[in-house]
Amino acid sequence: MKTKHLGKNNTKTPVGYKILDPIIRDRLSDSHGVDIWNAYEFSYLDANKLPVLKVLEITIPSCSKYIVESKSLKLYLNSFYKKKFIYEKDVIKKIQKDLNKITKSETKLRFIKKFSVEPDSLNINTSSRKLSKPNEVLCFDGFRSICPVTSQPDFAKIYIYTNAKVDINSIKRFLVSFKEKGEFHEQCIEYIFADLQNKYPDYDFEICGRFLRRGGIDINPIRSSKKKFFFKNFRVFNQ
Repeated sequence: MKTKHLGKNNTKTPVGYKILDPIIRDRLSDSHGVDIWNAYEFSYLDANKLPVLKVLEITIPSCSKYIVESKSLKLYLNSFYKKKFIYEKDVIKKIQKDLNKITKSETKLRFIKKFSVEPDSLNINTSSRKLSKPNEVLCFDGFRSICPVTSQPDFAKIYIYTNAKVDINSIKRFLVSFKEKGEFHEQCIEYIFADLQNKYPDYDFEICGRFLRRGGIDINPIRSSKKKFFFKNFRVFNQ
């Protein structure tokens, strides 16, 4: 897979819309979903040319034609540190316009001051139960996959919400099997949702991946049987 910036040394940081690197999205199911990106180190200049540092939340619908390669988004957002904006809303509009163009979708952006609360869940890494309960949140800690471009490991917590009674050991084996697979975050969650939907076709599922951040940005895909999502943009300690 060819990329503009990921896995390469940039001697000069480019700026502007053209730095964004689109990657065609590969859908595996008819799920509803979003990819929530949190940019923790976003900075720009206010009307007095003083630096403003904020956490930027970017939501990209899973039906978008393209996803954005993460390093290109990092470089793009970093270029705002010397740009002046009189109003906060103008920053949002500028980024939203560029992301809509690159993803071929309607993205949503906002500045946030706190995250939602992590839902109560059953840690299936340590649980001795064989089956889950209906409408119970399952959490798998230490999920590992491989970046398909750099071959570097990515880590996450995977949350599963379903009205089915699922085989916990089977789910653990399946999630562990990703540890050597080269897939982007979004694709990992697509695979997990599609597999569970195929195994339990008469039930609803929602899968949420909370990946550890890199370069000041984390990516959190959600895939669901329903349009209204159970999971919010929550973060837990040291994530």
